[in-house]
Amino acid sequence: MATIIAVANQKGGVAKTTTVHTLGEALSDLGQRVLMVDLDPQACLTFATGTDPEALDATIHDVFMGRCGLSDVVIVRDEGPDVIPSSIDLAGSEIHLLTKTGREFVLKRAMKDLTDDYDIVLLDCGPSLGILTVNALTAADTVLVPFQAETLSDRGVGQLLETIEDVRAYTNEDLTILGGIATMFDARTKLGKRVLAEVEGIHGLTLIEPPIPRSIRVAEAPGEGVSVLSHAWGSRAAEAYREVAKNLIGLL
Repeated sequence: MATIIAVANQKGGVAKTTTVHTLGEALSDLGQRVLMVDLDPQACLTFATGTDPEALDATIHDVFMGRCGLSDVVIVRDEGPDVIPSSIDLAGSEIHLLTKTGREFVLKRAMKDLTDDYDIVLLDCGPSLGILTVNALTAADTVLVPFQAETLSDRGVGQLLETIEDVRAYTNEDLTILGGIATMFDARTKLGKRVLAEVEGIHGLTLIEPPIPRSIRVAEAPGEGVSVLSHAWGSRAAEAYREVAKNLIGLL
């Protein structure tokens, strides 16, 4: 039975997709059977793994619309984690779900077909707290929060934690918080160090070490259709993500 991890933070630009992609690759390298699910209409994870969203016959959108199951849209890769892709059509799913009874549970029900095939499922949530993210939090066992060590991102963490409390109250009382990952971290700044301390002290969010250093190599990787682990194996960011993956397994 897979452990389902929602990777969420409604603030954009905090490296959620990069974290899902790179951790997925790192966990796969450690022998874990990993599935990555793209729940963002921008389909950045789909694109970053080398797939053109516009060339697909079916995506996660079709699952939410009830046209097929998750197993029908899985992209099985020869190396690394498998992927459930997204496309811009997913934006229409939100409108569709708003009219449906039990709309928060659609993904949870769909996931039952696949959880025995994987050890870890990573849900890449979009930069909002809409119905797609609520579906992810309802389906998940636990939440991983990537955040940038800056003031606005710190505020976003607080808002996400409030949403998690609502989800616990109404749709998933067993949802836990695995911890936070500091991304694009600059150890030279006082602000970065202060935000790390506040996230732990104020929000009680356990930090999964080490922080991921800011690196141009990370930004370059999606354009090549690979993660930074393949693009720049020996970079500090790649080494940090591999260490986080090891620590993550120890927490599951």
